[in-house]
Amino acid sequence: MDESFIIAIDLGTAFSGYAFTMSTSDKDIDVKRWGFEEGQDTTKTPTCILFDKHQKYQSFGYQARNSYINMHQTDAKKYYFFENFKMALYGKVSQSLTIAAVNGRTMKALTVFTEALRFLKEDALKIISSNTNDREFLASDFTWILTVPAIWDDAAKQFMREAATQAGIVSRDNGEKLVIALESEAASIWCKKLPPDGFLSENHNRTSLQQTPGTRYMVVDCGGGTIDITVHEVLPDGRLKELHKASGNDMGGQTVDRKFKEFLREIFDDGVWEKYGDENPNEVQKIMSDFTIMKQVDQDAQFSCPYNLGQTALRKKKMEMFFNNDKGASWNRGKIKISQEKMRSFFGESLKGVRDSLQEILKNITQIKYVLLVGGYASSQVLRDHIESQFGSQYKVLCPYMPQEAVLKGAVMFGRDGAAIESRKSAFTYGYDVVRKFDASKHKKKKKFKNSEGVWCNDLFEKMVEIDEDVGWDEVRKYTLHALYEDQKGMSFRFFRTEKKNLMYVDDFGAEQVGEFRVDLPDTTGDLAREVKLEVRFGYTEITATATDLRSNSKATVKFNFI
Repeated sequence: MDESFIIAIDLGTAFSGYAFTMSTSDKDIDVKRWGFEEGQDTTKTPTCILFDKHQKYQSFGYQARNSYINMHQTDAKKYYFFENFKMALYGKVSQSLTIAAVNGRTMKALTVFTEALRFLKEDALKIISSNTNDREFLASDFTWILTVPAIWDDAAKQFMREAATQAGIVSRDNGEKLVIALESEAASIWCKKLPPDGFLSENHNRTSLQQTPGTRYMVVDCGGGTIDITVHEVLPDGRLKELHKASGNDMGGQTVDRKFKEFLREIFDDGVWEKYGDENPNEVQKIMSDFTIMKQVDQDAQFSCPYNLGQTALRKKKMEMFFNNDKGASWNRGKIKISQEKMRSFFGESLKGVRDSLQEILKNITQIKYVLLVGGYASSQVLRDHIESQFGSQYKVLCPYMPQEAVLKGAVMFGRDGAAIESRKSAFTYGYDVVRKFDASKHKKKKKFKNSEGVWCNDLFEKMVEIDEDVGWDEVRKYTLHALYEDQKGMSFRFFRTEKKNLMYVDDFGAEQVGEFRVDLPDTTGDLAREVKLEVRFGYTEITATATDLRSNSKATVKFNFI
């Protein structure tokens, strides 16, 4: 099948979508439009997924949200409706991880992610088929790009790959057809191609980024969950070099949503909001859906008070009494009005988190010229105005007209050319355990052991790559390992990572085992002179490695297990 057949999926915290191409031209990247049945026309659909009471998948996106909002209360309490579930992977990740639906019921996270990706996969194949005279396609006909936040841990990336495999996007035999792309990198690739008039801001010159080698710029991917920051320099050949390892925080758009919910709880005090939410979880979803639109503009906001909220409140006191205190909200004929000042206050914690992260990087990296805002949260006028006011005097703050599309279209381009990112900064120091001749002057006595060849020290850390080190995208680090025993029939090694620059032993504090391998050594002739070649690729978005016994050509793929 044609290698230009590419589908990119962005399973976001707040919104999700996909883009695809079947040509080599950047002009032929199509982004799926959503919401026509609901009177919408958007480049992404809400990241909402609905399961029935038996945990059987029902629907995704607008359809899932509307089905849940319109559901009878008794069913709403039994069904499983998930939103913002992507943030479950921002932290400690395991295969057995469970996540809570909006009504508190829990399911295995892997099931939720798998079914979400399965829907997006099947919808993409269906749409492409309908656009090509009903030609039938298989998932294996395409290269798939799955985007993740650059600040995600290796465990979260592995989790997403496992979910994609279970969803049928790739099989375990053709895993190379699935590429994990970093969201901020994808956005950077796309924005670098945009013409000067492709941005909302007018505060820049008429030169596109691609035409100015040496230009340094920061990409701030403002998502619903995370703020993902990458710093790139444009090289003479147009490729990008990462200047600062991916960083950021969890102060995305849902932080604003959380503040809004806290405000409603403050208004409807005396347990009113909690009781209403427990009894009407689907109605709360409708309020939050409306708030998604309200928070994009910088002005007073107004929404209708749901009937059940009004009835719950009236059991305590008259509705007007909830608004007696000057809390930034007022009551008017069944509607709740929130002042512009109060609306802005919901952004406070998020804006501070974004500003602090940017300032930390900007004081360490010089000569940055642009700050590029992308992602769905970048649609917020409050966010854009804040970044402009804080940094606009020193840097040119840009935002593409369709900030939600930047990641999707850039991911397709990354699928065509993984070399677009020339080098990355290593997020950790990586190494493996080795045995060396024992040296009483520097080695711990408890690490000493003997064999026929002498006295040795066990568990020493052999560094392969250091934290913050530049690693080329296609750079392969090669290492030579030797047999330890004359009759040794196999060689096993363990891989470790740490945030420290150096370690003495693999069991020192801060070291974490992340992988292991065993390669067979069937030919024992040659004794201790037998060699195993280890090849490790750190510079891509995922670490891959192979080990080869040079005498028998026996190979082993190194299994990295971060979860």
